[in-house]
Amino acid sequence: MSNNKKLYELHAGVCKAIANPKRIEIIYLLMEGEKNVSELAKEMEASAANVSQHLSILKEKKVVCARKEGLNVFYSICDPRMVEALEIMKEVMLEQLSELIDVSQEILAEEK
Repeated sequence: MSNNKKLYELHAGVCKAIANPKRIEIIYLLMEGEKNVSELAKEMEASAANVSQHLSILKEKKVVCARKEGLNVFYSICDPRMVEALEIMKEVMLEQLSELIDVSQEILAEEK
């Protein structure tokens, strides 16, 4: 397998890890600072077990990092560029939605 193909597979793995609304929510919550599972679960209105499963996937792909303090494990964003990448994708998506709204409004105006 070529180096590029290996890189594409790694890239796809990270994209797959963040391709979940709950995981994206976790990333945005961790932008505010490190949090433990209980804090995240409360803010997300989700079970601690479910949040832990999502954090495990994000941690495996090095999207989030863990720091143990006593009995608690605190999670944070490993690399702020991951948040920047999500923000860029969100901006592109919002632009596309805006274009769809404009086209829809034009079509509806022509129908009247």
